[in-house]
Amino acid sequence: MDKFSKEKRSQLMSKIRGKETKEEILLAKTLWHRGHRYRKNNRKIKGTPDLTFKKYKLAIFVDGEFWHGHNWQERKGKIKSNAEFWEKKIERNIQRDLEVNAYLASKGWTVLRFWSTKIKKNLDEVISTIEQTIVSIRTKKYKANNNNSDLLAAEP
Repeated sequence: MDKFSKEKRSQLMSKIRGKETKEEILLAKTLWHRGHRYRKNNRKIKGTPDLTFKKYKLAIFVDGEFWHGHNWQERKGKIKSNAEFWEKKIERNIQRDLEVNAYLASKGWTVLRFWSTKIKKNLDEVISTIEQTIVSIRTKKYKANNNNSDLLAAEP
């Protein structure tokens, strides 16, 4: 049994944001201040990533622990109110995340997903992962663009 009335629970749940969460804002502002330019919530990209670096084909998602099923096997037994509904919903969210990851990867995108608590507790580590990924993508692009034998100088 839920400790809140249906009305109170509904009111609380309605205040949960789907985008522009504190963690998304913190991550975005930090990246922006470090000179990285991106687009937020680009609906043209499947899954509507929270941040996209189109130039690098890099999609970043900030996933809330409840909605995206962090430690799901452990947590799902603890749901007390409307458990069947929530189990189906969260499991579908987990499946959709996997489908989005696979689709974007098939189109040449790199996908990074971070739990919101990871951003809160280890922002520097998250930023480092993103920046290392960008460097890796840049390096691969550079090598791919400069690996043509046509560019070799001819012997005199």
